[in-house]
This record gives sequence, structure tokens and C-alpha cells, in this order.
Amino acid sequence: MNMTAPERRAPYGRIIRLTVPIVLQNLLSTAVYSADVVMLNFVGQAHISAVSLASQYASVLFMVFYGLGTGVTMLSAQYYGKGDLRAVDAVQGIALRFSLIPGALLALLALLAPRAMMRVFTPDAELIAIGAQYLSNVSMAYLCWSVIEIYLASLRSVGRVAVATALNVVAFTLNILLNAVFIFGLFGAPKLGAAGVALATSISRLVELALVLVVSARSRDVKLRISSLFVRNALLFRDFLKMAVPALLNDVSWGLAFSMYSVIIGQFLGKDMVAAYSFAGLARSFGTILCFSVASGGSILLGQLIGDDRMKEADDAAKALMRLTVLSGLIGGAIILGAMPFVLRFADLTAAGKGYLRTMLLINSYYVMGAAVNTTLIAGVFRAGGDSRFGFVCDTIDMWCYAVPLGFLAAAVLKLPAMWVYFLLCTDEFVKWPWVIGHYRSKKWLRNITRDGLFEE
Repeated sequence: MNMTAPERRAPYGRIIRLTVPIVLQNLLSTAVYSADVVMLNFVGQAHISAVSLASQYASVLFMVFYGLGTGVTMLSAQYYGKGDLRAVDAVQGIALRFSLIPGALLALLALLAPRAMMRVFTPDAELIAIGAQYLSNVSMAYLCWSVIEIYLASLRSVGRVAVATALNVVAFTLNILLNAVFIFGLFGAPKLGAAGVALATSISRLVELALVLVVSARSRDVKLRISSLFVRNALLFRDFLKMAVPALLNDVSWGLAFSMYSVIIGQFLGKDMVAAYSFAGLARSFGTILCFSVASGGSILLGQLIGDDRMKEADDAAKALMRLTVLSGLIGGAIILGAMPFVLRFADLTAAGKGYLRTMLLINSYYVMGAAVNTTLIAGVFRAGGDSRFGFVCDTIDMWCYAVPLGFLAAAVLKLPAMWVYFLLCTDEFVKWPWVIGHYRSKKWLRNITRDGLFEE
């Protein structure tokens, strides 16, 4: 049967409605990082470099939370589409049991051994000292994140994207304001530099956690309950492990591998390259906001459609999502190219650093398309249907058997020029396109993963 024009347009409208709040949330998240770089630019290049390296731990931890949150979204979106809120609550409790452990462990490490953590990334004594102060001050944020990210994933999975975004808006805005206070010593506060950035992050996350508790108390469908930590359901627990563990391992594996890029650059390519890498990462973050938001919004819609057994609609929505992804990738590349003159003018780098940055921005203008397509398919479409294993295998082989060894070989053994090393590292997304696109076309990901009678005696 041929679809009418309104029917063909319907998936686009629904994806866009879910995507807009996520774009705002991701934009603000990137704005916080941007504010860190902008304000620290007035303090000195060493502070920018130290925060960039120290933040890799938060990036890896966030990948853990993102992987767990993906497990929440995969199951909860389908169970919400099915109308089973009790299962949604139980899934949240399972995820919290897993998220609290790494959050607490990293918080303790940041308090007790921050200098050792910095030595992993750099031998430079100045960067180690600055980064250690940053890590000890940001430790509380790690623990708060372990609760916040899981609850927000639950909210998004039932379609309450605007509420989740509103919580992030408050936290991110407060973070930016506090950055200014503690970096520049406003209102009588001490000038703390990189340590001030960390303190601002911890305070804003504590406030966000308090707001999460308020929203939970007023919510009718998704509540943050201590009792959910102790809900036992063997089938749901097994399904969560089956879905979430590959997603978690996928995100951690990819996050650790991407952190190795910082190790390669920090250990072998020098301070100028590290500082340029920080600004390039900032520009790339803005360029990929729309791409990643489309993937997140589309994943929620696909999960709810699949959970309600509306497979034809889900397939049509996936096709619409891919078209929007290509468009968002083109827009992302244009954003980076358009921002290049401003970034180069603003960046307080040496002449060599600015030369590196110029080439990095050109590379990232097309790199975002590779990231957009892979993220939408692996973290959006495939996971909506409960298929997280493919992404784990694909990303692990790509990053650990190809990109990371290639980077170390190019930098440490062949000692290629810095920009050749960076160019080779940025081929990682395109190498896996044939397998990722082939898996999408196979439709093996299009599965309803919900169960009936989960809580029957």
C-alpha cells in the first residue's frame, strides 16, 4: 500500500520533536566545555592542556553511564510502548546498582591519587600539578553523575525529554556562572584556575541531583526510589545484562580507545599539539551536536514503536532517521568550517599550535559525517531494537585493532609529522562504514525484546 504524503512526513515530525530538547541539552553541555576553554584561555595554555587531559577520566566514566543509560533506554522505551511501567522502574534500579560502583571508585581515586592519574597522560610536571588539583576538586561530580545520568535516561525513554533537558539547563547554566566566579575570582571568591572549573562542576552537579529528587517526587510515571535498587527479577536482569553489557563495553571500549588518542598526542607530539587538540575537540563537539541529538531522539521513537509491535512504522522511521542524519552531518561540517576563522583568531596558541589547529579543523569538517552515520546506526537504530552486540564488536575491532595501534605506530615508531598522525587517527569512523551500513540493511536489529508476565508469581 502506498503511503500518503502526511504518513511519509510523520516520522520526521516525531523525530524532530524528540530531537529539539536533546539538541538544547547537548548544546548547553558543549557550552560548558567551551566556557572552560574560553575562560582558561585567559589563565594560560598549560591550564587548558591539563584540564583537557584530566577530563579524559570523566569522558570514560560518562561512557560507562551512557552505556548503562542505553540499556535503560533500550528496555524501558520498549516496555513503555508496551505499557509496563513496573518493568521501567525495575530496569532503572538494575542500572543504578551498576552505575554507583564506578562513580564511587573514580571519586575515591581522584581524591587519593590525582597525580598518579595525571601521569598516565603526560610526564610534564606542570600539567600534572594543575591536573591533580582539577581531579581532586571534581571528584564529587563523579558520584552525582552516577545517579543523575540513569534517572535522566529513564525520563527520556518514556518521552519526557523536555524535563530531562530542563534539569540539564539549570545545571549547565549554573556551571558556566560558577566557572567565571572561581576562575576570575568574582564576588570575592579566590582565583582557582583549573581547580575552579572542577569546583564549579561539582557544585552544579550537586544542585542537579537535588532537582532530580524534586522531579522524582512529583513524577507520576518515573520515580527515583531506593527500593528499586532491591527489586529482583531474574528475566529482566538477564535481559538488561544481555542488552546493556555489550552497550556499556562498547562505549567504554570506544571511550578508552579515544582517550588513547590523548595519550598518543600528549606523550609523543608535544604541548602545542595538545593545546590545539583541545580547541579542535571543542569545535568538533559543536559540529556533532545535531548529529548525536538526532540519533538519540530517533532511538527513543524506534524503541517505543518496536515495543508496540509496529514494525513497519519502525522501519519507516529508521529510514527517515538516516536521511536526517546525513543532513545533520552536512550541517555539522559547515558549522566547523564557518567557525574556523573565529576559533583561530580566539585561540591563544603559539604559531605552531595555530598551524596544527587549522589543519585539524579542516579534517573535522568531514570527520563529523563519519561519526554521524555510525553513531545513528550503532547507538540509535541498532540499540532501539536491542542489538548492542554488533556495535561492541565493530567498534572494538576498529579502535583497538586498527586506530590505536596505527596511531602509536605512526607517532612512536615511524615518528611521522604530527598532522599525519592526527589524520590517520581520524580515519577510524570511515573504516567501519561497509560493515555498519550492511548490518542496517540486513534488518537483523528490528526485534521486539519485551516479555509478558514479568512479575507474575
